[in-house]
Amino acid sequence: MTREVIITATILLSLLHGLIPNHWLPIIAIGRKEQWNIAQVTKVAVWCGAAHAMSTIVIGLLLAVIGLKTHEQWETYFHVVSAVLMVILGSVLIYRHYIHKHFHLHGQVDTHQSRSKIIAALVIIMFLSPCLEIEAYFFMAGSYGWPLVMLLILVYAITTISGIAIWVRLGYMGMMKLNWHRLEHNSGIITGSILVGTGILSFFYN
Repeated sequence: MTREVIITATILLSLLHGLIPNHWLPIIAIGRKEQWNIAQVTKVAVWCGAAHAMSTIVIGLLLAVIGLKTHEQWETYFHVVSAVLMVILGSVLIYRHYIHKHFHLHGQVDTHQSRSKIIAALVIIMFLSPCLEIEAYFFMAGSYGWPLVMLLILVYAITTISGIAIWVRLGYMGMMKLNWHRLEHNSGIITGSILVGTGILSFFYN
């Protein structure tokens, strides 16, 4: 798989992840209930997005190291193995779409607390729900070395944090009228399809 394919796929998944409402709609709901202004709710969104990105990156760095070591020892077969893993992961996500109950922040945050405790709860929950779909790309990026891994971190972090913050702002101002439940419901299929497609491409571009 080429560097360009890895970065492009990372951007697509990060943008999709930012669109899925189950991480940012609760921020809007809690913000409205607590009567936060637009600046306050945006700040909370940035903190939550940063926590979410941080836990994802920590896991990603570990997988990048594994990818680097694996590539050094099995260079001839690495692209085949990584492609198969990508297809398997994508297929699992598609399968889980039909049996898995989607993650929600609703009901997990006690709003009868102080503002600082509410924000801390949101940040902790987001930190404990890393984006596992993106981790396969860290594994593959590891085979190219640390410059690509660092670029992947930068692209993912910027796209994820800015995406969550932007959608929270738009939603808080009542500017979104789309069917977000349908998008959330189909996110597993969309994400899985991207991973499967990336895996298939990697058989031909390595």
